[in-house]
Amino acid sequence: MNYTFLPRTWARIDLDALTHNYQVIRKRLHPGTRMMAVVKADAYGHGVKYVAPLLDRLGAEQFAVSNIEEAMQLRALSIKKPILILGYTPPYLAKTLAQHEISQTVFDSEYAAALSRHAAADGVTVRMHIKIDTGMGRLGFIHHDLQDCDAIEQIRSICKLPGLAREGIFTHFASSDLDGDQDGSFTRRQFDLFCDVIDRLKQDGITFCLRHCCNSAATLRNPEMQLDMVRPGIILYGMEPSSALRNVADLRPAMTLQSVISMVKDLHPGDSVSYGRTYTAQHEIRAATIPIGYADGYPRSLSNNGYILIRGQKAPIIGRVCMDQTVVDVTGIPKVKEGDEVLLFGSDANGTLPVEEYSALCGTVNYETVCLVGKRVPRIYYENGRQAGQLNYVYNARL
Repeated sequence: MNYTFLPRTWARIDLDALTHNYQVIRKRLHPGTRMMAVVKADAYGHGVKYVAPLLDRLGAEQFAVSNIEEAMQLRALSIKKPILILGYTPPYLAKTLAQHEISQTVFDSEYAAALSRHAAADGVTVRMHIKIDTGMGRLGFIHHDLQDCDAIEQIRSICKLPGLAREGIFTHFASSDLDGDQDGSFTRRQFDLFCDVIDRLKQDGITFCLRHCCNSAATLRNPEMQLDMVRPGIILYGMEPSSALRNVADLRPAMTLQSVISMVKDLHPGDSVSYGRTYTAQHEIRAATIPIGYADGYPRSLSNNGYILIRGQKAPIIGRVCMDQTVVDVTGIPKVKEGDEVLLFGSDANGTLPVEEYSALCGTVNYETVCLVGKRVPRIYYENGRQAGQLNYVYNARL
């Protein structure tokens, strides 16, 4: 391969896969239903600098992020479409929110009052999306029973506060991926509770332009719950929300994590490997060192547990994963040499190691896996079969 980047350890990002996934999701939406693309956490580790502009060009109507820094990053990338902050923003930043036309989630009366005070003092108006806690148990006005009135009364009062403009109302499903809700009844109840709030507020003349509740799993499973907008996240990047939703849609994983072999050596019986000497060779083996470790997001939990692929063949990890290096057994793979490419997860020309399988070995989920790929791992972008760019968080100059 003719590298145009340092071939140590890198993440290959397939922009064509992102485009494909966007189109698959779009085809599932009802006419008029908007898409709020979730690009928090650096676009789930894929690099928001390349991902957000692509989704913008493809037609995503809105974007969702976790915090104001991420929102400002999108504005710096010339994203002009509406942005919603899903989490907390200090109320004293009301003016910044207003000036950059960033919408803020409002989740309780105390926060709303503080945001209103700062907005009024600065002479600005902040757009808000009111969040209802229908069973997630995190942020939101609590509405866990159809007989409850507290959330309704609080929202009525909030909508009268100066400096706040109601724009949307939403909730977040806890188990729409069927994890903890195998028959979907809890998700249905959450939806009914959310609609109850909307209907009761409407009776008082309080309506919202945007009502939204579908995350990735519900976007795939519950088309009847789309309302005005959906919020796909993990499925944009081609990954399954859970094993229960395997093959529900034709999604293509966008990220592949790759590295190379830095050294090949012989180990003799009694030779140990890595910190703590947790692996000792029982017979003659060939071992290869890979320049990736937990500082790159390759977890220590894979020590003596996981494996990589070399030319489509499994090479088990031996010894502990270190900060910068990992050792694998390549005894059964002929002609392994320094510089050979290896596959950590994703796909290459010789095989596939699904990120879900890799994540299960780590004792986690695909969401965490891609988000934790370290910042010293450059993202290399491909489109139409050719390299389209790269993102290096450590050193931007070409070596």
